[in-house]
Amino acid sequence: MTQFSVVSLFSGAGGLDLGFAQSGLFKIIFANDVFVPALLTYSTNLKLKLLMCHSGKAEAQAGTALVCDVRGVDFSPLAGADVVIGGPPCQDFSIVRGPEWDRRGIEVKRGKLYAHFVRALTTIQPKAFLFENVPGLKTANKGLAYKVILEDFSRLNLRWEEVKKVINGGNNAGRPAEGYEIIFSDAVDFSKLGVPQKRERLIVVGIRRDLIKNAERLQKARDLFVKALKRYEGLFARYPLTPIEVFEGRRLDELSGVYGEVVRKWEDIWLEVKTERARRWKSEVWDRLTLKAVDDYLAVNKIRPSSDEELEEALRQHEEVLKELGYYGVPVLSLRLADGTHEVPREELSVIERMRRIPFDENHEFVRGTQWEVEGKGISLVYRRLHPLKPAYTIVAYGGGGTHGYHYDRDRATLTLREKARLQTFPDSFLFSGSKTEIRAQIGEAVPPLAAKRLAQALAEVLVKLGD
Repeated sequence: MTQFSVVSLFSGAGGLDLGFAQSGLFKIIFANDVFVPALLTYSTNLKLKLLMCHSGKAEAQAGTALVCDVRGVDFSPLAGADVVIGGPPCQDFSIVRGPEWDRRGIEVKRGKLYAHFVRALTTIQPKAFLFENVPGLKTANKGLAYKVILEDFSRLNLRWEEVKKVINGGNNAGRPAEGYEIIFSDAVDFSKLGVPQKRERLIVVGIRRDLIKNAERLQKARDLFVKALKRYEGLFARYPLTPIEVFEGRRLDELSGVYGEVVRKWEDIWLEVKTERARRWKSEVWDRLTLKAVDDYLAVNKIRPSSDEELEEALRQHEEVLKELGYYGVPVLSLRLADGTHEVPREELSVIERMRRIPFDENHEFVRGTQWEVEGKGISLVYRRLHPLKPAYTIVAYGGGGTHGYHYDRDRATLTLREKARLQTFPDSFLFSGSKTEIRAQIGEAVPPLAAKRLAQALAEVLVKLGD
């Protein structure tokens, strides 16, 4: 089977890359990042040779994971690779619209790291690229930054001279490609692809223009990519996978006993906290629970199955994904891993006591006005517990007290790093390198491998079709 070669930039620990590799349709030949612990993790798991860039400059070599500032990497040895993937930070991308009397019109300041992603395209000239970023990029600068980025990709031959000024020239092998036709550009909710977490990313996919040839083939490529994603979505858009399933390694209808035991621990919490919010939680949440996993799942996610057969098919798809991820029949707390990610974090007594008063799907506001109150007004993430039956909120890479992510079980507080890794759909065999803080960052910054695999499968369908 032919595999498409992939060059990865801003690779981190390799969540996006792992998904491409897991599809069996792509082979990662090069990765680059500046964060040493992340690329050590990457090298160990994705089997690329780890190289350090000591002088600040280096040639990209196939078969390597290069620790180096992207600004010092010469991509010319990789010319002809099939696909470039990555998510360059775009925080310093800004646009200034001049006043009507100012003939400058719109002045664009492209982010330096983003400019090097464009440089990689001009040098390598891959058949396709996949660019991922935060959904907020679509509305940044009133949508103008997003518009400029899409135009840079689609008019690469015209925009390269502008982009080159940002990086003071830079290595460029020959004349840049004519540009890329954008076949997909939208925010994707990864929970709809089977990830047990509400996590959205902006995904832009481009195909080199000479491979498209005409408007009809362009529309077919766009339709094929969207249809493929929809097919891989299955029933997850309506029936999302849940934390309790990935932590326990079983589908919902096998977990009523475990679920009921966990939920009963919160009985009478309103009498202990004694706030209006706690009393409201009793009437709006507790009193409506059946303590049956499937029934409560349907209720809290506002799902009305069209038939018993549809519900059974949804649960079957949950089981399939749990098996695909290697979680089925393997409770996360049964793991003993060499990287220590299975270890339950030690907690300060104040955190333990506070979290015993904050039930699932609630945050620090639940104990406002009590002895367990904590600062964090207006920040919903602070001391927020997972709901066992809803997709997790977005796992974050950084943050101080109260942002580490909290278990739905009353006897637990902070999630283990491995629990976070499962919410991100990393396989248990994927071992991380670095300190606990560094591993947290690697997990939180990653694209969930399962979502990446689905994107890769959809892209492969397009590339194969274009090659026919």
